[in-house]
Amino acid sequence: MNALSENTEINLSENAKKVLEKRYLKRDIKGNVMETPKELFERVAFTIADADKTFGEDEANIQKTRQKFFDMIANAYFMPNSPTLMNAGRELGQLSACFVLPVEDSLEGIFETIKNTALIHKSGGGTGFSFSRLRPKNDVVHSTMGVSSGPVSFMEVFNAATEAVKQGGTRRGANMGILRIDHPDILDFINCKSDLTKLNNFNISVAITDKFMEALERDDYYELIHPNTKQPVQKLKAKEVFDLIVRGAWQSGEPGVIFIDKMNKDNPTPLIGDIESTNPCGEVPLLSYEACNLGSINLSKMVIKDNSGNNVIDWDKLAEISRLAIHFLDNVIVANNYPLPKIAQMVQDNRKIGLGVMGWADMLMKMGVSYNSEEGCALGRQVMEFIDYHSKVESIELSKKRGKFGNFAGSVYDRANYLSEKYKGKSAGKITDDMWAELDKEIANFGIRNATTTCIAPTGTISMIAGASGGVEPLFGLVFKRNIMDNTEMYEVNPIFKNYATEHGFYSESLMGEIAKTGSVAHIEGIDEKVKEIFVTAHDITPKSHVMMQAAFQLHTDNAVSKTVNFEEDATLEDVAQAYILAYKNNLKGITVYRNNSRFSQPMLLESKKEEKKEEAKPVETKAEHKELKVEKTEIDEHGVEIKTVVCPECGNSIKMAEGCFICLNCGYSGCS
Repeated sequence: MNALSENTEINLSENAKKVLEKRYLKRDIKGNVMETPKELFERVAFTIADADKTFGEDEANIQKTRQKFFDMIANAYFMPNSPTLMNAGRELGQLSACFVLPVEDSLEGIFETIKNTALIHKSGGGTGFSFSRLRPKNDVVHSTMGVSSGPVSFMEVFNAATEAVKQGGTRRGANMGILRIDHPDILDFINCKSDLTKLNNFNISVAITDKFMEALERDDYYELIHPNTKQPVQKLKAKEVFDLIVRGAWQSGEPGVIFIDKMNKDNPTPLIGDIESTNPCGEVPLLSYEACNLGSINLSKMVIKDNSGNNVIDWDKLAEISRLAIHFLDNVIVANNYPLPKIAQMVQDNRKIGLGVMGWADMLMKMGVSYNSEEGCALGRQVMEFIDYHSKVESIELSKKRGKFGNFAGSVYDRANYLSEKYKGKSAGKITDDMWAELDKEIANFGIRNATTTCIAPTGTISMIAGASGGVEPLFGLVFKRNIMDNTEMYEVNPIFKNYATEHGFYSESLMGEIAKTGSVAHIEGIDEKVKEIFVTAHDITPKSHVMMQAAFQLHTDNAVSKTVNFEEDATLEDVAQAYILAYKNNLKGITVYRNNSRFSQPMLLESKKEEKKEEAKPVETKAEHKELKVEKTEIDEHGVEIKTVVCPECGNSIKMAEGCFICLNCGYSGCS
């Protein structure tokens, strides 16, 4: 391997270095680290660029591509999903983030899927399942004259298998379990995680249909359908079932919901099959045996000063990185070592990739735009439209050189004017209707390389490596208090906020200490209102604004958007219900909500002002658990409810609900990674 950019300086935060050392860098048999971050980035750049050899590229051009890929990652303009960083150029070689497997209605089919799940988890991937094909509990099994255990019972078997498999020593097992709203066992499914000690390796979501939402709007009944006979077996009041879903989400953040008909409306290959499930965080709708390779552009790095000294978006750089990232992700498909032959074939035929973003909150703060505003949503639509357009431009260019994806015939792209009709009249300002129409002409002549190109995925760990805010989430706090050696306390201040406060003359240690109590400046006296508008945090933002920001990015995202709609602790059931309805009306493909302090063992992020009740540390379980999570302290809130502060098992810092999962904002440990 020839060294790339000998003089390149890799600027990483201490947190990034710790994350890389803990999870990504090569180790010898004794566990000693064997490579530097620069060598890791070189390893990834070489491995992915070398896939160009498959298409007859010469060595000189491949070396140029290696350098471009390396510069893109080393400068934190873009980061691929964690399995690619971990495994590219190593023996395991499994580079995909997530997979969906079928769950057939037979004992043989179920246990074949469990075996395949174990192989995927061992290789570092997450898995999604729809259990909607399984017959309901107590249904007669004619081959044995016994009765069926039902979907929830088999989910427990999948959960136990996941618990038994360590993912290559780097990543824990993560699953998504989905059941259709019209399955006869839907009530059992909605309640299956009311006991948080069960199914702790699963996220669960209800697949809600348009028929159900129409019945809900009419305040009517809807039918439960037997998955085998396809005949109605019962009717339920839609409002009563919806209220159960809402209450579960209000109490613990689960179940989430996906709008399955909206996902299938955008299914790029409908002749190949219906979408039934997603990956563990819900942002990648996949057919059975599909995998998706993901990566994210760091929007924080796409801001420059104009001639007047104002921060503006560097559109040229964003176009360049968008196209280079698509080249990178298509190469990942070639370089990948798939855990199953069926997956390899399906991925080759559809070539789905997902280019997303991180650092969105950073970009807004740098540009002085409030997340909690229509201006923020408008900018989100503009940025994602621009990325989506350039991702398609590059995918078409790759198709000219390498050929279109295998299942192009009969796909949504195999018809006239698909893109221009889809986006007609929806321009966000940078891309016009005529530009989409030109792409349609190109696709008619040359096809397109990838069935999907865009997806907003969780970026928990990779955003820490890049030094960026996560995904399209707002910040969870501007200032954090950390305990370091000898119980010394120090304040960790968001660098963009610190620079702004310093430049505007209001930075002080005492002020940072006051902000650290809540993480927010919203209630700090003496802070200018403009500052409060620009530097909003997750709980300063209304649920409606959370949903509308997700909708802004969804408009130009092929797959879906991973995001958490955060609620204050005093939010009502009706507040959560309205968020779900708003999400449906704004064409979201799914939604995850979380009400602060709602989970039994909810990890608290920020310094508490409440009186402490001392308690000896002991293990508890949460959605993000695989190792034991230690209770650091227990407090009693004003309602007499115990609130536990839980520390991350990887790095010892607090963890928080973000991007659809419990996640440590320090090291990226989460239930979805």
